[in-house]
Amino acid sequence: MANPALALLVFTGLMALLVLLFWPRRGLLLRLAQLTRMTERVRIEDALKHLYKGEHAHSPGTVESLAGVLQISRGKAMQVLGRLEALGLARSEPEGMRLTHSGCDYALRIIRTHRLWERYLADETGIAPAEWHERAEQREHRMNRADADQLAAQIGNPLYDPHGDPIPTAEGELPQEAGVPLTALQVGDQGTIIHLEDEPPDVFGRIVATGLTLLASVRVLSNSPEGVCFEVDGRELVLEPVVAAQVTIRLLPGAAVRAEPTSTLADLRPGESTLVVRISPACQGRPRRRLLDLGLVPGTVVTAELDSATHDPIGYRIRGALIALRRRQAESVLVERVPAKVR
Repeated sequence: MANPALALLVFTGLMALLVLLFWPRRGLLLRLAQLTRMTERVRIEDALKHLYKGEHAHSPGTVESLAGVLQISRGKAMQVLGRLEALGLARSEPEGMRLTHSGCDYALRIIRTHRLWERYLADETGIAPAEWHERAEQREHRMNRADADQLAAQIGNPLYDPHGDPIPTAEGELPQEAGVPLTALQVGDQGTIIHLEDEPPDVFGRIVATGLTLLASVRVLSNSPEGVCFEVDGRELVLEPVVAAQVTIRLLPGAAVRAEPTSTLADLRPGESTLVVRISPACQGRPRRRLLDLGLVPGTVVTAELDSATHDPIGYRIRGALIALRRRQAESVLVERVPAKVR
């Protein structure tokens, strides 16, 4: 004879399992289906970005290139491309896969969302530059067109992401910036950095480690297969060709690059005064706004007045107020050194 208590326990367990599987909006089966759809959506959207970038570089995407980018098998890559064709987002041509008008529009929407997120992370958070791309990759697939428009409005409808890439408009317009890789410059060529490529991440990390920033002025000193040697912000740097190729320069033919200030507020001694030239481009987001709010704008006279035993923080007289700045903050303020005290 069956044990009533055991039968009740089994029945209760089965009911609990059914509830976990089929509970409306929260059941495990529904969540699994949502995860599967999300995985498919992510692959489709990443494939669209890959094809768009390939066309932009005059190199149509292939099964092999897609498999490498998405890190999936060749068979799965063929399935993804087949899905794009079925959705009317891409078509197969002799030289490779091409986006349709709908596919191009979709790709630009994802690129817009990605670059808006990077701009947000750079301006509104203290997240390290090396992490912007990966975090934006995670979030770009969770937003629709209305979400992207709302984010754009929130951060002031920026035109460029923090790497210098133009952000597509809501209408899908993408302005192009003329520039050449640093490796294409000859000795004596001068220009301005307008783009720092953020892929692959390890190469971008090496660029960040050098302290290179957008809008910095450069002058090439030598260019060989061993590396590119150039002057930037008063410093001399050497980059391997594979890294230098990820730095885009807007050439200034026949124009001299203005010498950049190499001194910062942190170099001042008590009693010395100087003029603010600008905030370092490397200082972004909230730290930059904090310095600007303190009145550290171009042309402002600043005097170093008080120093601590550890030289951190340091007291500065800014627009009549005594302000304490951490050394790291002071190093972000580029100044014009003068031989005499500025009054």
